[in-house]
Amino acid sequence: MQKLLIFNNPKLLRQALTHRSYINENPGETEDNERLEFLGDAILTFISGEYLYRTHPEMGEDEMTRRRSALVDEKQLARFALEIELDFKLRLGQGVIKQGGYQNPNLLSSAFEAVVGAYYLDHNRDVETLRPLLEELFESVPADLFVVRSSIDSKNKLQEFSQARGTIPNYVTEQIGGKDHAPEFVSRVYLDEKLYGEGRGLRKKEAEKEAANDALVRLKKSGLI
Repeated sequence: MQKLLIFNNPKLLRQALTHRSYINENPGETEDNERLEFLGDAILTFISGEYLYRTHPEMGEDEMTRRRSALVDEKQLARFALEIELDFKLRLGQGVIKQGGYQNPNLLSSAFEAVVGAYYLDHNRDVETLRPLLEELFESVPADLFVVRSSIDSKNKLQEFSQARGTIPNYVTEQIGGKDHAPEFVSRVYLDEKLYGEGRGLRKKEAEKEAANDALVRLKKSGLI
């Protein structure tokens, strides 16, 4: 069994695999994985950043930022979830299952983050217990895919453009609807309080990337990049 799924407290793993759609259909269940997802996201950001800092002393900040984004974006985390065989272990509502929930990248990546958060809590809040397990997954990412995906991140491109002009992008993101298992978000990105782009997605990160991409398209049409 994959080490990330070996728990001292099985209740924590159970919670990490429980989507809120399952809670809605099973009133006796009370805890979904959203808080654990939040914790796991923070841990993944830290460990991936430290991993790149330590293993690539030749890299500058911009390249490390791009590569970190590639390591922990939705698509890659969903692949990690499949690699440790999380898919059919997810506890989903029947409606979500019928809509392909076991293969949904959003649900898979969220569950992976939740498992990371739960593992941290289960192992005495010691981040070092997670480091070798996560770095093994990081090292499994093909080098060519890693470089291509990291080099095309729209948020980082917009960040570089704005920093060169003495400002930083400001993203305003809010939930606008969607189904219970798939909320929809809209994000607007501002530079110096001026709206430059707008995007939508099933996750905040996805909506922000779309907003950044929209901003880059507009900047290009205006001849600014």
